[in-house]
Amino acid sequence: MELRHLRYFVSVVEEGGFTRAAARLHLAQPGLSAQIRQLEKELGQPLLDRSGRSVTLTEVGRAVLPYARAALAAAESVRQTADAYTGLLRGRVRLGLVSGATGHVFDIAALLADFHEAHPSVEVALTEDATERMQAALLAGELDIAVLGTAEEVPPPGVAFQTVIDVPLVAAVAPGDPVLGRVDGTSVPLAGLRDLPLICLPRGTGVRAALERGCAQAGFRPRVAFEAAAPHVLSRLAARGLGIAVLPAGEDGSPLDGQLRTLRIVRPEMRARIALAWQAGGPSSPAARVFLERLRDALPKPAGS
Repeated sequence: MELRHLRYFVSVVEEGGFTRAAARLHLAQPGLSAQIRQLEKELGQPLLDRSGRSVTLTEVGRAVLPYARAALAAAESVRQTADAYTGLLRGRVRLGLVSGATGHVFDIAALLADFHEAHPSVEVALTEDATERMQAALLAGELDIAVLGTAEEVPPPGVAFQTVIDVPLVAAVAPGDPVLGRVDGTSVPLAGLRDLPLICLPRGTGVRAALERGCAQAGFRPRVAFEAAAPHVLSRLAARGLGIAVLPAGEDGSPLDGQLRTLRIVRPEMRARIALAWQAGGPSSPAARVFLERLRDALPKPAGS
């Protein structure tokens, strides 16, 4: 039995199929399938059920999987111990990023490029997902680090935060919207948005959680007419009169050349927060720990923090 066979098996399980696993491993799919069958032949039992539309674990596969992961982790520890004596950093870092989180505040591509230049032997796997799923993935050890949205000021148990962005939520309103006739000044009470068509980020994001929590405090449920993952898309929908966009301050009007009027939402004020998150005990691998340190130094911090 070879370690690469175990690595291939674990990759197929983690990626949910042969196509994505082959892309991750930089292998041809038929070759990967042949390697897995070779492992199954050596063990004398099928590990994967290929009969359905998706690949699933057999009973034997479920029993073998934790031992395969433990063997790979042990081999990686041997490598890391040897590398520590040469100053070489390598491995794989799994980074999650909430869609639309960064905007123009920081350039994740530049950060990744700088880290790769400093540590070319470290692979960084970047995925986009919703905040709720990324928090669960952090706790399960499926992600090392995540940049996510949150409605909370403190992290949930088992997770550590560094707040990156902390701004109020605003209502972006198109000229001529009837709500403007009921507004005095530059703010609108949340109750003033009751029963109006709202445009917001999807469920599972920090902004949506903040909106739903604020509306619950105000005694109503928000009427969300449109959802989109990127704030600039919400702005464009609002500019066409399709509803009132609920956005983080600073994400509302820049691409629209003044086509929207921005009103700060008050009573209660709601905050949009983006946080860098990791397991409370810290990432397990040296590569992830170094990458986290680099991110904590490079990412902006809210004023006053």
